[in-house]
Amino acid sequence: MIILISAVGSSGKTLMAQRLLEKYHIPYFSIDHLKMGLYRGDKKCGFTPFDRTEVIGDHLWPILKGMMLTMIENKQSIIMEGSYLLPHYIKEFDAAYSEKIIPVFFGFSTSYIEENVETSIVKHRDVIELRQYPEERTMKELIREHEEFKAKCLQAGLPYFEIENDYDKEIRKVYDYIGDKKRRLDSL
Repeated sequence: MIILISAVGSSGKTLMAQRLLEKYHIPYFSIDHLKMGLYRGDKKCGFTPFDRTEVIGDHLWPILKGMMLTMIENKQSIIMEGSYLLPHYIKEFDAAYSEKIIPVFFGFSTSYIEENVETSIVKHRDVIELRQYPEERTMKELIREHEEFKAKCLQAGLPYFEIENDYDKEIRKVYDYIGDKKRRLDSL
């Protein structure tokens, strides 16, 4: 089973992956580590860490997809998290593979960002890993990124969870969704 967690940066993907690891004892893999490993290992890898999410995602996707296919074939489980898991990629899996994947996409509403950008979003972005760079996106950019990501998820016909008021309360819906899907897969 593969659990895929995707959202705009600073939304809580790594925290979710860590909590799922603690609950289910399934290891997680941060796609940021793959990105930086490829870039630091080969400056001619085709992208820089500062490129648009889609550019980096298109370079990483064939590797990630190959890893997922191999893990499913080997009956291994993993949680993969990162903003480079774009919704349209999920459609590439054959049914035999896609039924073993739990894709999760979530983000913030405009009002949540407006009310919480400094008090929660920026403040909690380093809760699991200490980032070496400050948050440089403006509120307007953050809102645009979340709106675009939501539109891509809905266009791809995938479930999208939106945090509107209370992060801790509303994110439980995502955990419940994952738990329900995992129980179903475990029973097969």
